[in-house]
Amino acid sequence: MSAAVPPSASPAAAVPGPASPAEAGDPPLVLSIQSHVAFGHVGNDAAMLPLQMLGIQPVAVHTVQFSNHTGYGEFKGQVFPPAHIADVLDGLRARGVLQRCTAVLSGYLGDAGVGEAILAAVQEIRAVRPALRYLCDPVMGDVGRGVFVRPGIPEFLRRRALAQASIITPNQYEFELLHGAPLASVDEAINAARALLGDAPGAGPSLIVVTSLRTPDLPQDRLATLAVTGGAAWLVRTPYVDLQPLPNGMGDVFSAVLLGHLLRGAATPDAVSGAVSSLYALVSRTTPGQRDLPLVACREQIAQPSEYFAAEPVGSAAR
Repeated sequence: MSAAVPPSASPAAAVPGPASPAEAGDPPLVLSIQSHVAFGHVGNDAAMLPLQMLGIQPVAVHTVQFSNHTGYGEFKGQVFPPAHIADVLDGLRARGVLQRCTAVLSGYLGDAGVGEAILAAVQEIRAVRPALRYLCDPVMGDVGRGVFVRPGIPEFLRRRALAQASIITPNQYEFELLHGAPLASVDEAINAARALLGDAPGAGPSLIVVTSLRTPDLPQDRLATLAVTGGAAWLVRTPYVDLQPLPNGMGDVFSAVLLGHLLRGAATPDAVSGAVSSLYALVSRTTPGQRDLPLVACREQIAQPSEYFAAEPVGSAAR
Protein backbone atom coordinates (compact mmCIF):
# COMPACT_ATOMS: atom_id res chain seq x y z
CA MET A 1 0.00 0.00 0.00
CA SER A 2 1.05 3.57 -0.26
CA ALA A 3 0.10 6.99 1.04
CA ALA A 4 1.76 10.35 1.48
CA VAL A 5 1.19 11.95 4.85
CA PRO A 6 0.30 15.66 4.64
CA PRO A 7 2.43 17.69 7.09
CA SER A 8 -0.70 19.07 8.70
CA ALA A 9 -2.31 15.67 9.19
CA SER A 10 -2.96 14.57 12.75
CA PRO A 11 -4.88 11.83 14.55
CA ALA A 12 -7.58 14.40 15.21
CA ALA A 13 -8.22 14.70 11.48
CA ALA A 14 -10.72 11.87 11.53
CA VAL A 15 -13.12 11.49 8.65
CA PRO A 16 -15.68 14.29 8.94
CA GLY A 17 -19.35 13.77 8.31
CA PRO A 18 -22.79 13.93 9.88
CA ALA A 19 -23.68 11.85 12.88
CA SER A 20 -24.46 8.23 12.23
CA PRO A 21 -28.12 7.36 11.57
CA ALA A 22 -27.73 4.90 14.44
CA GLU A 23 -27.96 7.84 16.84
CA ALA A 24 -31.53 8.40 15.74
CA GLY A 25 -32.58 4.77 16.24
CA ASP A 26 -31.43 1.32 15.25
CA PRO A 27 -28.12 0.99 13.41
CA PRO A 28 -28.33 0.69 9.62
CA LEU A 29 -28.36 -2.90 8.38
CA VAL A 30 -25.93 -4.10 5.70
CA LEU A 31 -26.54 -7.44 4.01
CA SER A 32 -23.02 -8.84 3.59
CA ILE A 33 -22.88 -11.96 1.40
CA GLN A 34 -19.31 -13.26 1.49
CA SER A 35 -17.11 -16.15 2.54
CA HIS A 36 -16.55 -17.24 6.15
CA VAL A 37 -13.44 -18.71 7.74
CA ALA A 38 -13.15 -19.99 11.30
CA PHE A 39 -9.59 -18.60 11.54
CA GLY A 40 -8.35 -15.50 9.73
CA HIS A 41 -9.75 -12.24 8.40
CA VAL A 42 -11.22 -12.49 4.91
CA GLY A 43 -14.74 -12.09 3.54
CA ASN A 44 -17.34 -11.59 6.24
CA ASP A 45 -14.67 -12.17 8.89
CA ALA A 46 -12.84 -9.10 7.55
CA ALA A 47 -15.96 -6.98 7.04
CA MET A 48 -18.05 -7.51 10.18
CA LEU A 49 -15.82 -5.86 12.78
CA PRO A 50 -15.12 -2.73 10.68
CA LEU A 51 -18.84 -2.26 10.04
CA GLN A 52 -19.64 -2.72 13.72
CA MET A 53 -16.89 -0.31 14.78
CA LEU A 54 -18.51 2.29 12.52
CA GLY A 55 -21.95 1.79 14.04
CA ILE A 56 -23.33 -0.40 11.24
CA GLN A 57 -25.04 -3.74 11.87
CA PRO A 58 -23.94 -6.45 9.41
CA VAL A 59 -26.37 -9.18 8.41
CA ALA A 60 -23.84 -11.82 7.39
CA VAL A 61 -24.73 -14.55 4.91
CA HIS A 62 -21.83 -16.95 4.35
CA THR A 63 -21.11 -18.35 0.91
CA VAL A 64 -18.55 -20.85 2.25
CA GLN A 65 -17.39 -22.11 5.62
CA PHE A 66 -13.70 -22.97 5.69
CA SER A 67 -11.31 -23.66 8.54
CA ASN A 68 -8.96 -20.91 7.30
CA HIS A 69 -8.22 -18.90 4.17
CA THR A 70 -5.87 -20.05 1.43
CA GLY A 71 -3.02 -17.86 2.71
CA TYR A 72 -2.42 -20.54 5.33
CA GLY A 73 -2.28 -23.32 2.75
CA GLU A 74 -4.48 -26.39 3.20
CA PHE A 75 -8.01 -25.77 4.42
CA LYS A 76 -11.12 -27.80 5.16
CA GLY A 77 -14.78 -26.96 4.81
CA GLN A 78 -17.58 -26.55 2.31
CA VAL A 79 -18.68 -24.24 -0.48
CA PHE A 80 -22.40 -23.58 -0.06
CA PRO A 81 -24.57 -24.01 -3.17
CA PRO A 82 -26.76 -21.14 -4.42
CA ALA A 83 -29.81 -22.96 -2.98
CA HIS A 84 -28.31 -22.63 0.51
CA ILE A 85 -27.85 -18.86 0.05
CA ALA A 86 -31.41 -18.54 -1.23
CA ASP A 87 -32.70 -20.51 1.78
CA VAL A 88 -30.93 -18.22 4.28
CA LEU A 89 -32.23 -15.17 2.43
CA ASP A 90 -35.74 -16.65 2.55
CA GLY A 91 -35.48 -16.87 6.34
CA LEU A 92 -34.36 -13.25 6.53
CA ARG A 93 -37.21 -12.25 4.23
CA ALA A 94 -39.72 -13.98 6.52
CA ARG A 95 -38.41 -11.95 9.49
CA GLY A 96 -38.68 -8.69 7.53
CA VAL A 97 -34.92 -8.23 7.68
CA LEU A 98 -34.19 -7.97 3.95
CA GLN A 99 -36.55 -5.04 3.54
CA ARG A 100 -34.75 -3.15 6.33
CA CYS A 101 -31.27 -3.38 4.76
CA THR A 102 -29.92 -0.07 3.48
CA ALA A 103 -26.96 -1.60 1.65
CA VAL A 104 -25.64 -4.87 0.23
CA LEU A 105 -21.95 -5.81 0.27
CA SER A 106 -20.39 -8.62 -1.77
CA GLY A 107 -16.86 -9.79 -2.53
CA TYR A 108 -15.34 -13.08 -3.68
CA LEU A 109 -17.83 -15.31 -5.50
CA GLY A 110 -17.49 -19.09 -5.44
CA ASP A 111 -19.55 -19.36 -8.61
CA ALA A 112 -21.85 -17.29 -10.80
CA GLY A 113 -24.93 -18.95 -9.27
CA VAL A 114 -24.16 -17.32 -5.92
CA GLY A 115 -23.76 -14.03 -7.77
CA GLU A 116 -27.23 -14.39 -9.25
CA ALA A 117 -28.65 -14.94 -5.76
CA ILE A 118 -26.96 -11.72 -4.62
CA LEU A 119 -28.35 -9.75 -7.55
CA ALA A 120 -31.84 -11.12 -6.90
CA ALA A 121 -31.60 -9.87 -3.31
CA VAL A 122 -30.37 -6.46 -4.50
CA GLN A 123 -33.26 -6.10 -6.93
CA GLU A 124 -35.79 -7.25 -4.32
CA ILE A 125 -34.61 -4.76 -1.71
CA ARG A 126 -34.26 -1.97 -4.27
CA ALA A 127 -37.93 -2.41 -5.21
CA VAL A 128 -38.88 -1.16 -1.74
CA ARG A 129 -35.73 0.91 -1.09
CA PRO A 130 -34.75 2.65 -4.35
CA ALA A 131 -31.81 4.34 -2.59
CA LEU A 132 -30.24 0.98 -1.66
CA ARG A 133 -26.46 0.99 -2.09
CA TYR A 134 -24.88 -2.15 -3.49
CA LEU A 135 -21.09 -2.23 -3.08
CA CYS A 136 -19.63 -4.94 -5.28
CA ASP A 137 -15.95 -5.74 -4.87
CA PRO A 138 -15.34 -7.49 -8.23
CA VAL A 139 -12.74 -9.97 -7.00
CA MET A 140 -11.07 -11.64 -9.98
CA GLY A 141 -7.30 -11.55 -9.54
CA ASP A 142 -4.21 -9.48 -8.86
CA VAL A 143 -0.76 -8.64 -10.18
CA GLY A 144 1.53 -11.66 -9.90
CA ARG A 145 -1.32 -14.11 -9.35
CA GLY A 146 -3.39 -13.46 -12.45
CA VAL A 147 -7.05 -14.46 -12.53
CA PHE A 148 -7.77 -16.79 -9.61
CA VAL A 149 -11.56 -17.15 -9.74
CA ARG A 150 -13.53 -19.87 -11.49
CA PRO A 151 -14.31 -19.56 -15.20
CA GLY A 152 -17.48 -17.55 -15.74
CA ILE A 153 -16.96 -15.20 -12.79
CA PRO A 154 -15.25 -12.37 -14.74
CA GLU A 155 -17.95 -12.56 -17.39
CA PHE A 156 -20.69 -12.51 -14.74
CA LEU A 157 -19.14 -9.46 -13.07
CA ARG A 158 -18.78 -7.57 -16.36
CA ARG A 159 -22.17 -8.43 -17.85
CA ARG A 160 -24.43 -8.78 -14.81
CA ALA A 161 -23.06 -7.38 -11.56
CA LEU A 162 -21.59 -4.14 -12.91
CA ALA A 163 -24.98 -2.86 -14.01
CA GLN A 164 -26.60 -3.48 -10.61
CA ALA A 165 -23.76 -2.11 -8.46
CA SER A 166 -23.86 1.37 -6.95
CA ILE A 167 -20.16 1.22 -6.06
CA ILE A 168 -17.36 -1.03 -7.28
CA THR A 169 -13.92 -1.32 -5.66
CA PRO A 170 -11.60 -3.19 -8.03
CA ASN A 171 -7.83 -3.21 -7.68
CA GLN A 172 -5.92 -1.96 -10.73
CA TYR A 173 -5.56 -5.45 -12.20
CA GLU A 174 -9.31 -6.10 -11.87
CA PHE A 175 -10.21 -2.68 -13.22
CA GLU A 176 -8.07 -3.31 -16.29
CA LEU A 177 -9.97 -6.58 -16.82
CA LEU A 178 -13.26 -4.64 -16.66
CA HIS A 179 -11.89 -1.87 -18.90
CA GLY A 180 -10.26 -4.25 -21.34
CA ALA A 181 -6.81 -2.65 -21.52
CA PRO A 182 -3.83 -1.65 -19.35
CA LEU A 183 -3.77 1.83 -17.84
CA ALA A 184 -0.95 4.21 -18.78
CA SER A 185 -1.85 7.18 -16.57
CA VAL A 186 -4.20 8.50 -13.91
CA ASP A 187 -6.08 10.54 -16.53
CA GLU A 188 -6.58 7.40 -18.60
CA ALA A 189 -7.92 5.62 -15.52
CA ILE A 190 -10.38 8.46 -14.88
CA ASN A 191 -11.67 8.35 -18.46
CA ALA A 192 -11.94 4.56 -18.36
CA ALA A 193 -13.89 4.70 -15.10
CA ARG A 194 -16.31 7.29 -16.45
CA ALA A 195 -17.01 5.03 -19.41
CA LEU A 196 -18.26 2.39 -16.95
CA LEU A 197 -20.40 4.71 -14.80
CA GLY A 198 -24.18 4.50 -14.96
CA ASP A 199 -26.70 7.30 -14.69
CA ALA A 200 -29.42 5.51 -12.71
CA PRO A 201 -29.80 2.57 -10.29
CA GLY A 202 -29.51 -0.65 -12.26
CA ALA A 203 -27.65 1.07 -15.09
CA GLY A 204 -24.15 0.94 -13.63
CA PRO A 205 -22.17 2.27 -10.67
CA SER A 206 -22.20 5.92 -9.64
CA LEU A 207 -18.84 5.55 -7.87
CA ILE A 208 -15.77 3.57 -8.92
CA VAL A 209 -12.83 3.27 -6.51
CA VAL A 210 -9.66 1.75 -7.98
CA THR A 211 -7.24 0.50 -5.33
CA SER A 212 -3.53 -0.39 -5.54
CA LEU A 213 -3.09 2.01 -8.46
CA ARG A 214 0.50 2.23 -9.75
CA THR A 215 0.40 3.77 -13.21
CA PRO A 216 3.70 4.91 -14.83
CA ASP A 217 2.99 8.59 -14.04
CA LEU A 218 2.82 7.94 -10.27
CA PRO A 219 5.91 7.78 -8.00
CA GLN A 220 6.98 4.18 -7.47
CA ASP A 221 7.36 4.69 -3.72
CA ARG A 222 3.67 5.55 -3.45
CA LEU A 223 0.47 3.55 -3.77
CA ALA A 224 -2.65 5.36 -4.92
CA THR A 225 -6.40 4.93 -4.64
CA LEU A 226 -8.53 6.64 -7.27
CA ALA A 227 -12.20 7.51 -6.74
CA VAL A 228 -14.27 8.57 -9.75
CA THR A 229 -17.82 9.87 -10.08
CA GLY A 230 -19.55 11.46 -13.03
CA GLY A 231 -18.53 14.94 -11.93
CA ALA A 232 -15.31 14.60 -9.96
CA ALA A 233 -12.28 12.44 -9.24
CA TRP A 234 -9.93 12.20 -6.26
CA LEU A 235 -6.60 10.55 -5.62
CA VAL A 236 -5.38 9.37 -2.21
CA ARG A 237 -1.67 8.51 -1.98
CA THR A 238 0.13 6.64 0.79
CA PRO A 239 3.67 5.35 1.22
CA TYR A 240 4.17 1.94 -0.38
CA VAL A 241 4.45 -0.75 2.30
CA ASP A 242 6.51 -3.64 0.94
CA LEU A 243 5.19 -6.65 2.85
CA GLN A 244 5.94 -10.12 1.50
CA PRO A 245 3.57 -11.83 1.58
CA LEU A 246 0.81 -9.28 1.72
CA PRO A 247 -1.85 -10.08 4.34
CA ASN A 248 -5.09 -11.52 3.03
CA GLY A 249 -8.38 -9.65 3.25
CA MET A 250 -7.14 -6.12 2.54
CA GLY A 251 -9.77 -5.47 -0.12
CA ASP A 252 -12.52 -6.89 2.11
CA VAL A 253 -11.59 -4.53 4.95
CA PHE A 254 -11.28 -1.54 2.59
CA SER A 255 -14.73 -2.09 1.06
CA ALA A 256 -16.40 -2.50 4.46
CA VAL A 257 -14.81 0.66 5.89
CA LEU A 258 -15.64 2.66 2.75
CA LEU A 259 -19.28 1.53 2.85
CA GLY A 260 -19.49 2.21 6.58
CA HIS A 261 -18.33 5.80 6.17
CA LEU A 262 -20.73 6.41 3.29
CA LEU A 263 -23.65 5.05 5.32
CA ARG A 264 -22.64 7.35 8.18
CA GLY A 265 -23.14 10.27 5.81
CA ALA A 266 -19.54 11.11 4.89
CA ALA A 267 -18.96 12.80 1.54
CA THR A 268 -17.30 10.60 -1.08
CA PRO A 269 -13.75 12.05 -0.76
CA ASP A 270 -13.92 11.85 3.04
CA ALA A 271 -15.18 8.26 2.94
CA VAL A 272 -12.40 7.21 0.57
CA SER A 273 -9.78 9.02 2.67
CA GLY A 274 -11.08 7.30 5.79
CA ALA A 275 -10.98 3.85 4.20
CA VAL A 276 -7.47 4.34 2.78
CA SER A 277 -6.19 5.78 6.07
CA SER A 278 -7.58 2.88 8.09
CA LEU A 279 -6.22 0.25 5.73
CA TYR A 280 -2.79 1.89 5.65
CA ALA A 281 -2.75 1.97 9.46
CA LEU A 282 -3.56 -1.74 9.61
CA VAL A 283 -1.12 -2.78 6.88
CA SER A 284 1.72 -0.74 8.38
CA ARG A 285 1.10 -2.43 11.75
CA THR A 286 1.12 -5.95 10.29
CA THR A 287 4.08 -8.06 11.43
CA PRO A 288 6.11 -9.25 8.43
CA GLY A 289 5.13 -12.80 7.55
CA GLN A 290 1.66 -12.55 9.08
CA ARG A 291 -1.19 -13.57 6.76
CA ASP A 292 -3.87 -11.43 8.42
CA LEU A 293 -4.34 -7.77 9.26
CA PRO A 294 -4.27 -6.99 13.02
CA LEU A 295 -7.97 -6.14 13.00
CA VAL A 296 -8.69 -6.88 16.65
CA ALA A 297 -5.40 -5.69 18.14
CA CYS A 298 -5.55 -2.40 16.20
CA ARG A 299 -9.32 -2.00 16.01
CA GLU A 300 -9.11 1.66 17.07
CA GLN A 301 -7.52 2.37 13.67
CA ILE A 302 -10.79 1.52 11.93
CA ALA A 303 -12.80 4.51 13.15
CA GLN A 304 -9.89 6.79 14.12
CA PRO A 305 -6.78 6.10 12.01
CA SER A 306 -3.71 7.74 13.48
CA GLU A 307 -2.64 9.17 10.11
CA TYR A 308 -5.05 10.82 7.71
CA PHE A 309 -4.39 10.81 3.96
CA ALA A 310 -6.46 13.43 2.18
CA ALA A 311 -8.28 12.87 -1.10
CA GLU A 312 -6.92 15.37 -3.62
CA PRO A 313 -9.04 16.41 -6.62
CA VAL A 314 -7.56 15.26 -9.94
CA GLY A 315 -8.55 15.50 -13.58
CA SER A 316 -11.37 17.69 -14.83
CA ALA A 317 -15.07 17.59 -14.06
CA ALA A 318 -17.03 15.62 -16.62
CA ARG A 319 -20.78 15.32 -16.71
